[in-house]
Amino acid sequence: MILPIVAYGTPVLKKKAKDIDKDYPKLKELLENMYETMYGAYGVGLAAPQIGLPIRIFLVDTSPFAEDDVLEDDERAFLKDFKRTFINAKIVEEEGDEWAFNEGCLSIPDVREDVFRKPDITIEYYDEDFKKHKESFTGLAARVIQHEYDHIEGILFTDKLSSLKKRLIKGKLTKISKGKIDADYRMKFPDMKKKR
Repeated sequence: MILPIVAYGTPVLKKKAKDIDKDYPKLKELLENMYETMYGAYGVGLAAPQIGLPIRIFLVDTSPFAEDDVLEDDERAFLKDFKRTFINAKIVEEEGDEWAFNEGCLSIPDVREDVFRKPDITIEYYDEDFKKHKESFTGLAARVIQHEYDHIEGILFTDKLSSLKKRLIKGKLTKISKGKIDADYRMKFPDMKKKR
């Protein structure tokens, strides 16, 4: 089932999410719904706070990046098949020189900005079967994970922008929170006036 994605300004997007245990109610169904929601919105990642749940779950599927001609063949091949579910994730290391990449977010449609992030990360997490993993990622895979990880920490990519950039997009963000935007997927807006 495709769920509505909550828009910028919704309080859950600014809260640090809580860990869950393997007995979380209807976990498999939730994960299926999250994947369906992400694909329905043409996203490469989705975090539980984006569907209104303050829990530490996010998922990524970087296959759309595999079509990018500027990537090296080995990175393109990796991204083509990179699909993961992250539960109770914790980034334990971020390394390397920060690099900029133009990011967007399903909760902030029609806003894209360059965000600086470190290229290499190590992360501990549980998968959908509650098996524990500790893995290292680099490049675009690391970036998508960092973006989604920020969601479970209550951080949006717009929080990482300079104060000037934030001022320049303030009007757009206000419009998004009021529902004055055309998204081609289901959304919930925090400040939308109720229709009578």
